[in-house]
Amino acid sequence: MAIARNTFHEAVRDRVLYNLVLFALLLIAGAIFIGELSAGQEAKIIVDLGLSAMLLFGVFIAIFVGVGLVYKEIERRTLYAILAKPIGRGQFLFGKYLGLSLTLMVNVLVMGLGVSLALVYVRHGWDPLVAKLWPAVLLIYFELLILTAVALLFSSFSSPALSALLTFFIFVIGHFSADLKSLGTSSANLSTRWLFRSLY
Repeated sequence: MAIARNTFHEAVRDRVLYNLVLFALLLIAGAIFIGELSAGQEAKIIVDLGLSAMLLFGVFIAIFVGVGLVYKEIERRTLYAILAKPIGRGQFLFGKYLGLSLTLMVNVLVMGLGVSLALVYVRHGWDPLVAKLWPAVLLIYFELLILTAVALLFSSFSSPALSALLTFFIFVIGHFSADLKSLGTSSANLSTRWLFRSLY
């Protein structure tokens, strides 16, 4: 828990994090403006752009903060002092993971509140879509938790640049795997169908 708390404080102090969250909130504010230009589709545009911004910037935070967690400790040689204490490597990694997960939770909550307030502002009052928005926010958070674990895995044995690249590839593969399955089912050729199903 001490490592998780320290990781959270370290990540919150990182200026990149503030810039990403600020940019996401500006994007949500832009969605309000774009929504007002469309005829009667304000709520849908705000939700679509807001959730997309939340996922995209959450992915950036998970990747760019996650891949540097272990690498910074090794580079600054603080890892050796930590592992000299009665703490195992698994506990150290799990503490780092919990700290970044807490950081992501705060960011997702702030961005989710931004989207909710944007919906309330556009509708000039309570919109039932706000309540339906939060399960999607929760699922985005779960996806970011998985991506953080992948980033931390790669960062434990690779350089930050390669770890970021591999984690981003995992993210892209995860989002396009359903397309492989649909390509397999729509194909008439048996070998092509088998190939796409195997890739899926």
